[in-house]
Amino acid sequence: MKKLLKKIVIYFIAVMLIGLVGIFSYHRYQLSKESKLLGNKGTLIEVDHQKINVYTEGNGQDTYVFMAGSGVASPIYEMKGLYSKFSQQHKIAVIERAGYGYSDVSKDERDIDTILAQTREALLKSGNQPPYILVPHSISGVEAIYWAQKYPEEIKGIIALDIGLPSQYVEHEMGAVDLWTVKGMNLLTKLGVHRLTPSKVYNPEVMKQSFLTEREKEIYKALSYKKTFNDDMKNELLHVYENSLKSEELPKPKDTPILFIDAIAEQNKNSEFTKYHSQKYAEFAEQISIADVQVLSGTHSIYLYKPDEIYNLAIEFMKTKVGNKERSRK
Repeated sequence: MKKLLKKIVIYFIAVMLIGLVGIFSYHRYQLSKESKLLGNKGTLIEVDHQKINVYTEGNGQDTYVFMAGSGVASPIYEMKGLYSKFSQQHKIAVIERAGYGYSDVSKDERDIDTILAQTREALLKSGNQPPYILVPHSISGVEAIYWAQKYPEEIKGIIALDIGLPSQYVEHEMGAVDLWTVKGMNLLTKLGVHRLTPSKVYNPEVMKQSFLTEREKEIYKALSYKKTFNDDMKNELLHVYENSLKSEELPKPKDTPILFIDAIAEQNKNSEFTKYHSQKYAEFAEQISIADVQVLSGTHSIYLYKPDEIYNLAIEFMKTKVGNKERSRK
């Protein structure tokens, strides 16, 4: 019986290894095939001996800087439905930090000071001058708030799209299981296993909507397969506690106007997490001179579902709240 079990285990391991080799080979073949689609969209800026991509569109006095959340492998394409609303009358810049979109994978530790320094330098070198209106989503809220804490003169306002607050990441530090899950996902994507679950690689909602052309959708998928959960994305998550702690140790950016967009899905509106999340927004907003919290019905990637509502809320906030403040100073 023991010999039989041993043989079964050996056969199982052999089949798994053969399968992984096959998946990896197919993944490398597909990457080579898909690379023909990936001409750059934007401007590649040399920063820290690597290339950071910045895409700029539109004209106007204000520059809205779009900052993607964790794991959004192709920000220029995934966030187009939202930033194209702004670029009709304003200037926009999409910053693809290291590991994202057309930018290089840096493989550094992704500490917040390095991330912010690269963002600021890339924007300046690409011709985008401060002050900026930041439009962060999810984890990039940590960078946006830290930016306003360190260089408040560079930030005219923040339109926070369902961001994670530094205090939340500090209060909910990842445990051992979460850490190993992140590392495991990173390893599986290197092997190409993520190709077996396309809906986890790119957002299916992007494919359903019409803000991308058919060719752009193919590029979006190719970039997602290439960049999903690479080393930079892994390290960004592994160091979010330390990065958030740096922000928490500084005073709140009370003079930076912030509009919080709180995305609440109908099925989750009464959950404990939703109540906690909304309470944290309210508490943070109370410490800011000019702040507002607006609830939109939808899931975390709210920019895909409510672009018109976000645009209208943002413009109204900047016009009535921030605009009045600036006029009172003159």
